Amino acid sequence: MDVRMPLMDGIEATRAVLRTVPDPPRILVITTFEEDEYVYGALRAGADGFLLRRARPAEIVHAVRIVAEGESLLFPPALRSLAAAHGNDAARRALEKAALTEREGQVLRFLARGLTNAEIAAELHLGTETVKTHVSAVLAKLGARDRVQAVITAYESGFITAGADQPR
Repeated sequence: MDVRMPLMDGIEATRAVLRTVPDPPRILVITTFEEDEYVYGALRAGADGFLLRRARPAEIVHAVRIVAEGESLLFPPALRSLAAAHGNDAARRALEKAALTEREGQVLRFLARGLTNAEIAAELHLGTETVKTHVSAVLAKLGARDRVQAVITAYESGFITAGADQPR
């Protein structure tokens, strides 16, 4: 999906597809426009990832594969600054209500870094299926549609802040 298209912009098209298609496809936004509003708007609309068109061809292929496999591809620097600027009380309340366990909090921090389930499993010395269970629990507790929405909530709530919360 591109951000700027004739007739309907890619952000609205993303919303429309996700709202009207019974089994919607995964959506990767690839655009030349790096403006914060576009990145944030696309992710808030439900896109599974965001990539700049200036990325090398191999990066674009990798991004398409990641999203097609059900993972999310974030544009962390933009997301961090945006979410900090758009922090809100609703996100803070949602995170408090979620009452994440310590392990779920760790997993959410790794999600915010853009790690895949396999990479999180390696970092936490867990099986991939265990990580999938934790990711599912985080999504359910936050009421998030996908990993991207969970990460947005984490940044908006202040649970994760730019440059901090980098677990090892």
